[in-house]
Amino acid sequence: MLAICCMSVFVVGIDMTIVNVALPVIQRGFDASVSGLQWIIDAYTLALASLLLMSGSVADRVGRRRAFQTGLVLFSAGSLLCSLAPSLDWLIAFRAVQAVGGSLLNPVALAIIVNVFPDPQDRARAAGVWGSVGGLSLAAGPVLGGFLVSGLGWRSIFWINVPVGVAAIALTRRFVPESRSVRPRSLDPLGQVLAVLLMVSTTAAVIEGPRLGWGSGPIIALLAGAVASAAVLLVVERRLREPLIDMRLFRNPPFCGAVLIALAYSANLGGFLFLNTLYLQNVRGESAVGAGVRTVPMAIALAVFSTVSGRLIAAKGPRPPLVLASVLLTAGASMFLRLDAHTPFAYLVGGYIAVGAGIGLASGPVTTVAMSGLPADRAGMAGALTAASRQFGSAAGVAVTGSIIAAHADTAFVAAGHVAWSTLAGCAATMLLTGVVSTSRWATQVARRNSELRL
Repeated sequence: MLAICCMSVFVVGIDMTIVNVALPVIQRGFDASVSGLQWIIDAYTLALASLLLMSGSVADRVGRRRAFQTGLVLFSAGSLLCSLAPSLDWLIAFRAVQAVGGSLLNPVALAIIVNVFPDPQDRARAAGVWGSVGGLSLAAGPVLGGFLVSGLGWRSIFWINVPVGVAAIALTRRFVPESRSVRPRSLDPLGQVLAVLLMVSTTAAVIEGPRLGWGSGPIIALLAGAVASAAVLLVVERRLREPLIDMRLFRNPPFCGAVLIALAYSANLGGFLFLNTLYLQNVRGESAVGAGVRTVPMAIALAVFSTVSGRLIAAKGPRPPLVLASVLLTAGASMFLRLDAHTPFAYLVGGYIAVGAGIGLASGPVTTVAMSGLPADRAGMAGALTAASRQFGSAAGVAVTGSIIAAHADTAFVAAGHVAWSTLAGCAATMLLTGVVSTSRWATQVARRNSELRL
C-alpha cells in the first residue's frame, strides 16, 4: 500500500517539473508564445492549488479508495490526452484534466497512509518515505524529461504516466482497503468556486498583461474579478461553521509565515525551472537531454539538503534551515544575474547547487512552522492550505518571470532574464525576514495563546 501511494506522489510530482525541459520543443512545434508556455505549466499547478483544499473532504465523504482510484483514472486519461494534443489550446486543457486527477491523489494518499499504519512510529516512517519520493520526483523530472524528449519527442513525457497509472489502479483495487471519515467535513462549493476564480484571475492577469496591455479592458476585468473574489471569500468563509478555509488560522503568526514562505520558495523553484530551461536551450543551444543533464547538480543538492533540513529541525528547530535556505536562494538567483551565452558551466553548477540546496532546506520547516501552536483538529486544513500555497507559488513564479520576459520581447533574452532573476532574488530575500518573525518568541506565544483560546 505504501508503494502504491508512492507511485501516485511520484507521477504527480514529476509532472510539475518534467514538462519544463520540453517547453522549447513544444514552442517550436506549436509556434507558441511565451504566454502559451506559461499556461502549459500553470494550467496544471493552478488546478492543483485550487482543488487541493476540497479533495480531502470529498475523499472522507465518498471513500478514500474510490477517490484515489478516480484520481488515478483522471490523471492517466489526462496524460494520454496530453500526448495526443493536436494544438496548444488542447494541450493546456488536457493539462488541467491531469491536475484535477492529481488533486485527488496526494492528500488522499497521505490519508490512506494514516489509516493503514496505526502505529505512530510506522506511520512516521511511511510518511517519511512518501515525502522523500515526492522530493525525488521533483528533482528527477528535468533529467528524465531531457532523455525522453531527445529520444522520443515531447509527447513521450506524458506516455510514462499511463502504464504507471493503470498499474496503480489495479493495485489499489487489490490491496487498499476502503475507508471513510466517521464525521466528514461539510463541502463548501461556493468557497471552492471563489478560490478558483481568485487564483485563475490573478494568474491570467499577470500572464496576459504584457500581451494585451496592463490598462486594457480584459486585464482590468481580471484584476477586478480577483479583488471581488477575495472580498466575497473573506465574508462567506467567516459565516460558515465548516468553511473551505478557516480564516481563524491566519490569526497565528507562524501559520501566516509558513504560507508566505511556501509561496516564496515555490515561486523561486517555478521561476527558476522556467527561466533555466529557456536559457539553456534557446540561448546556449543545448539539446533537451543536455539541458536535463545540466540540472543534475540541482537535483542532487535538493535531495541531500532535504535530509539535512530534517536533521536541523530535529536538533535546532525550524529557524536555522529557513534562514540558510533564504540565503542560498538569494545567492543562487543573484549569481544568475551575470548569465550570458558563454557563462562557464562551472559557474552554473554553483548557482544550481545553491538553488537546489535552498529548496531542499525550505520544504521541511514550512510544515513544522505551519503546524506550530495549532490544535490537532486543524492540522489537516493547515496542511492543505500550505500545500495549496506551494502550488500557487509555483504558478506565480512562472507567471511573473514569463511576463517579464514577454514584456522585454524587444531585448535579448539574457537582458530580460536579468530583471526576472532580480525579482526571484528579492522574493527569496523576503523569506529571511518572514522566517525570523514567524519563528520568534512573540509568534510562538501568540500561537500558544490562540490555541488555548481555541481561536
